[in-house]
This record gives sequence, structure tokens and C-alpha cells, in this order.
Amino acid sequence: MSNYDLSKLTPMQLQVTQKNATEPPFKNEFFDFFEEGIYVDIVSKEVLFSSLDKFDSHCGWPSFTKPIETNVIEKKDFSYGMVRIEVRSRDADSHLGHVFNDGPEDKGGLRYCINSASLEFIPKKDLVKRGYEAYLSLFE
Repeated sequence: MSNYDLSKLTPMQLQVTQKNATEPPFKNEFFDFFEEGIYVDIVSKEVLFSSLDKFDSHCGWPSFTKPIETNVIEKKDFSYGMVRIEVRSRDADSHLGHVFNDGPEDKGGLRYCINSASLEFIPKKDLVKRGYEAYLSLFE
């Protein structure tokens, strides 16, 4: 387990981030959410993705073309008889989801398919108040 306080996580957040589970498609908080802001790890609050890189991939989970920081690490995942690339947060080692090569070609061709349960959304209007003022310039 991590050195972070996991007591405030919901059962789904705990299963996804700590036990590598996958939440149900189309029944999660951010799959069809497109407000401006950033997404951080629900456990560590480390910055992961921007709404500017989010797109509707019709897969039922939030999809991004790229991370906005180097806080996303990739690992080979051989679970369920498949070979995939898992993505995890750098500091907390939270399971986030997987990255695939079927994203928009004009944006690099990657699709970071991420569990909503691993994310916390920080709206653009709250970036300064929450200590993420360095990311405000992304939206100007």
C-alpha cells in the first residue's frame, strides 16, 4: 500500500488505484465531462492531464491524447492474457488505466484511457485557490 491517506477514497477509487481494477464504462464521473481544468491523481494530487487534451473516444472512459506532466509512468501489463501498456501515477503509484495507439492521428495517435475513479478534477476557476496556478497559463 501507499504512504498516502487512503481513508477518504470510495470503495471504487480504492479498488481502481490500489488493486488495478477497472470501473464500468459509461457509468463513471468523467467519461462525458468536458469542463476546462486539470485532472490530478485522486490519491497524491499530482498533476496528470488537461481538459485541453481530452477527447470523446466513445469507449466509456475519459480519454486523453497526452499527459501534461511527467507524472504518468508506463509499465507493461500482461494481465487477462493480453499485452497492454498500463499507466500509473509517478509518486503514488496509483493505477490510472492504459494507453493505446488508436488515438487521434493529428495529436500523436495515443489514447490514454483513464479510470474516472483515479482522477480528481480541478476546474480552471479553482486552479489558483487549489495551488495549481502554474497551470492557469494553459487556458489563456
